[in-house]
Amino acid sequence: MDIERIGGPFILAPLAGYTDKAFREIARELGADVAVTEMVSAEGLARNGEKTKTLLERFQGEDRLIIQIFAPSDDPVRRAMDNLLEYNPTVIDINCGCPVPKVVKTGAGSALMKNPEMIGKIIKAIKERTDIPISVKFRLGWDSSSINYIKFAETAAEAGAEMLTLHARTRAQGYSGTADKEAFKNLSDHFKGSGILLFGSGDVFTPEDALSMLNEEGLDGVMFARGAIGNPFIFRETKELIEKGSYTLPSIQERVSAATKHLDLMIRYYGESIACREMRKHLMAYIKGIAGSSRVKNELATANTRDDVITALSHLL
Repeated sequence: MDIERIGGPFILAPLAGYTDKAFREIARELGADVAVTEMVSAEGLARNGEKTKTLLERFQGEDRLIIQIFAPSDDPVRRAMDNLLEYNPTVIDINCGCPVPKVVKTGAGSALMKNPEMIGKIIKAIKERTDIPISVKFRLGWDSSSINYIKFAETAAEAGAEMLTLHARTRAQGYSGTADKEAFKNLSDHFKGSGILLFGSGDVFTPEDALSMLNEEGLDGVMFARGAIGNPFIFRETKELIEKGSYTLPSIQERVSAATKHLDLMIRYYGESIACREMRKHLMAYIKGIAGSSRVKNELATANTRDDVITALSHLL
C-alpha cells in the first residue's frame, strides 16, 4: 500500500481517553498526517451504542480518519461491519496491543497475541465486506517468554493486512521499560519489499526518536502516542527536522495558545463543564517543565470554568 493513501508517515496514535476529535484537530493543524480514533469496541459498534458513536465523530474538515476497533473474535466484527462502514474509515485498525486488564480479560487487545489464528479470522471477516485497507497494531508478545511478533505479523499479512504497527514492548511490560529498537529493525528486514507499510510506536518523545525509526530501523512511518500528549508540536518539529536539519521548539506563548485552543474546541464539542474536567490531563502536559508551573497545576486541578483555566494559564506568561 502506498503511504500517500493514508496521508503520510506521521500518525497520532490511538490513546484511550485522549484522541477525541478535539485533540485530533489540534494534532492535524500542527502537522499530523492522519489520526486514529480512541479504540472502539466492535461489540459496542454492532449494538450502535451512543458512546461508541461519540468516539467516531469527526471534526469539521477531518478528511482522513483511521478507526481502531477491538474485539476478541471475528463474530462481533462481522456484526459491526454495517455500522463501521457508515463512518467511511480511511483505514480500519485492529487493536492487538492494549494491555488494560478489562480489555485483555475479554480476549481482546494484547490477549490476541496469544491467539494469532484469531487475528487472521478477524481480518478475513473485514475483507469479506470491504476493500478499505486494514492495519494491525500489536506488541512483541504476551511476555518475555512468548515473543512472537514476527509470526503474528506474518499471520496478519497473509490474511490481508496492508499495514502493521509494532509497539515494541510485551503485554507484561505495559508501558514500562524501553521499547526494543532491534525488534523494529527485525520487522523491517523481515517484510522488506513486501509492499506492506510498517510503523513503529513506543518511546517516540522527540523528533530525533521519530527520525531514528525511519532511518535507523527502516520503518515507513511513526505513530506518536504519549510523546504527543501536551506536545502536538512534535509533528511539526519532526517535519522541520527532516526538511531543514533542525527545528524550533514552541515558545511558552505558543504552548499556552495551543492549550487554550484545545480547551475551546473541547467546550464547543462537549460543553464547558465536561471540557474543563477532561482537559486537566492535557493541560498538565502542555505546561510541564515551564518555570512556575507547579502553582498553576494546582489551580488547573480545581478549574471548573474556562475563565478559571485562562486565569491559571496567564500566570505563566
